[in-house]
Amino acid sequence: MNGKKNDTNILNEIAKLEKNHGNLSNTQKILLATDGSVTTILDVLNGKISIKTLTQQFEKADEKIAKLLNIKVNDDVNYRVVLMHKDDKPLIHAISYIPLERLGDDFKKDLIMADMPIGRILRKYNIESRREVKNVAIEKTNNDLKKLFNSDADLLTRDYNIIRNGKVLIWIKESFPLDYFSKQ
Repeated sequence: MNGKKNDTNILNEIAKLEKNHGNLSNTQKILLATDGSVTTILDVLNGKISIKTLTQQFEKADEKIAKLLNIKVNDDVNYRVVLMHKDDKPLIHAISYIPLERLGDDFKKDLIMADMPIGRILRKYNIESRREVKNVAIEKTNNDLKKLFNSDADLLTRDYNIIRNGKVLIWIKESFPLDYFSKQ
């Protein structure tokens, strides 16, 4: 029942975005609402995509991150910022927080050492999980993302959890300019 309620909430949130900001393309709505792999969707739309890791570091969870991940303050987390792209075309900017205690050593190694999307790492290790979309929104962009995307457009964003064994394995926020995927 929770899944259906959450799905309905996300669809309602997308409808509100459209009411306030104009119609979104089907592709934009799919990228915001999917509870599957965004990497796979981008691969289908663009051919196999790549990622570039912009930032990767270990941190101690502050109160906000601990609450997002349902862990204790000061637990170790991996903070990663990546850009999904096809050739030189940026597609989606993603930020993730991952509690290190919930990762196996091989997963951790691929996450840290390789420019590999999380969806592909999950598939590589046959990790059964589900995605739970928490929020969709339109946000103002910032100077860094304006340069990265070469766009002044506001950003379509979503954040979601990847759940494994009833616990948050990964929290992710994905963003892309409102003028991206608008014709598809």
